[in-house]
Amino acid sequence: MVGMSEELMKKAYSEAMKAHKSETFRLDNKSSKDVVIFSFPGSWSVQDWYSKGPFGATEINQEFFPSLRSIGNNEFATVNEAFQERFKLIMDKSQLQKEVLNAVNKKQVIFTGHSSGGAIAMLATIWLLEKCRKENYPFRPYCVTFGSPLVGNFIFSHALRREKWSNQFIHFVMRYDIVPRVLLSPLSGDLQQQFQQVLDSFKQQSKKGQANIVEEAPSFFKEVMINALKTTSHVACKLKESTNPLLETLEGFIEFSPYRPFGTYIFCNGPGNIVTLKNPDAVLQFLFYFSQPSSDRDDEAIRRSLSDHFDYAKSLNQQPVVSLDSLEELHRVNMINQAFDEFGVDVKGRLCLLAAGESEKRKERNKNKIDSKEDMKNALAEIETYRKMWEGHKVGYYDAFKLQKKQEDFKANVKRLELGIKEWVDLGTGFRRLVEPLDIANFYQHQKNDDSGAYMGNRGRPKRYRYTQRWREHEKGMEKDSSGESCFWAEVEELLATGITPETSERAQKLVKQVEQWVEKEEIESDVFLSKTTFVKWWNGLPIKSDQIDKIVSDSSSSPAVTMSG
Repeated sequence: MVGMSEELMKKAYSEAMKAHKSETFRLDNKSSKDVVIFSFPGSWSVQDWYSKGPFGATEINQEFFPSLRSIGNNEFATVNEAFQERFKLIMDKSQLQKEVLNAVNKKQVIFTGHSSGGAIAMLATIWLLEKCRKENYPFRPYCVTFGSPLVGNFIFSHALRREKWSNQFIHFVMRYDIVPRVLLSPLSGDLQQQFQQVLDSFKQQSKKGQANIVEEAPSFFKEVMINALKTTSHVACKLKESTNPLLETLEGFIEFSPYRPFGTYIFCNGPGNIVTLKNPDAVLQFLFYFSQPSSDRDDEAIRRSLSDHFDYAKSLNQQPVVSLDSLEELHRVNMINQAFDEFGVDVKGRLCLLAAGESEKRKERNKNKIDSKEDMKNALAEIETYRKMWEGHKVGYYDAFKLQKKQEDFKANVKRLELGIKEWVDLGTGFRRLVEPLDIANFYQHQKNDDSGAYMGNRGRPKRYRYTQRWREHEKGMEKDSSGESCFWAEVEELLATGITPETSERAQKLVKQVEQWVEKEEIESDVFLSKTTFVKWWNGLPIKSDQIDKIVSDSSSSPAVTMSG
């Protein structure tokens, strides 16, 4: 089942349930010579689920989870604050780090947990995956959760897929279990009290195997599902690319849950089919529509919303598995339609799932466009030829393009505009280094800084350059803004215009140091230092000196000039 044996799944569940009697974590390193299992207990206090605000979300801890961010926007993920604080407490106050790092070089590590223990298991897994980026461990960790709540927002989910970590997470969800849906609802005063009653019942069941009667269960179940419907419907409208202006209006009045799923979800309905899903948009829709009772079975759904939370053992027996990841096949595969009938997913739910599938296909088509690079390679080759053409003229292609005196300059501008609308990733650094100087030259040639401010401001530098620079810095583990070799011309232009003042002196010194580093790493071309370039004009007026740059400028100036006809 999803790359892990039934026996190992059962062992993980057993450890997850035993962990409820532990305070921080439970370690099983003796049952298998190849696998070690770390399991975490659930918490039965509402304060350990919601810290503050309607949803209890906060920015991710960048020290523990540096990869959980949108690289292009440089925006970090948000996470449930209470879960993150509890994880941090376990890391600080227990031997978890020591035990994990001792085991990871010898055995396959599995993190597991039931209820909110699953949330801690997810964070522990990501923490170790971050370690795997830097260390050559023989195995990536796995995470198996049972009835776990959601943990982070869409950036959280996106980052895990980008890093190719998402397949390390396996989540079991029973049909009516309320816990995987609970964070789709904000915590109002009444709902907080009702939730505490639910948690008290869970605590009793985790310790003694018998739950208390929860009088507020019906109203709690209905309130959570109403709020879940708001979020899933809002997301479904966006997946269907609805242009209704009411969507934006609603966002101003209704606060939707920020939490989104990630990983492989295994939806269980007791004896019968098991459904697996990886598409996070589809999982979100299924979390709602899978839990909807038929019109005459509301009481059963309410009762099972609590009892299902401790009823995962039966779902681990070998049963028929139906994968819904090929969502475009839903309308023609009888087996899948039969599974939907058994799971009670109505027509509206199926349409929302199809919309999620179509959205995933659009993303795949965009990725395929990015992977097709021939047009970009040809255009880049033409601009590279243009750059080399000016090497012997003491000017360099940056200043030649800025002057726009020859037909070749016009042709380069055409290629610059063609490349500006391409979707690309892998060639981003070469694209940025070759094309951005021309965009900067165009920007200052037309004095756009008078209207929109400096090129490096919020309105000047295009996203295609900012994003690819951040991608490179992320992939190579570089400091933020250290890969600005393609945009330093903009800083030269600004410093040249303002002159050296006490305010700009520090900026000039920083730029000189960066240029020295880029020269040493061969990340900028020698035509930058030709005698008639904007850079040399700025450099000659500086009180700051650099033997390294002086020598390059001197060598470039001593090269013979080439006369160009036309």
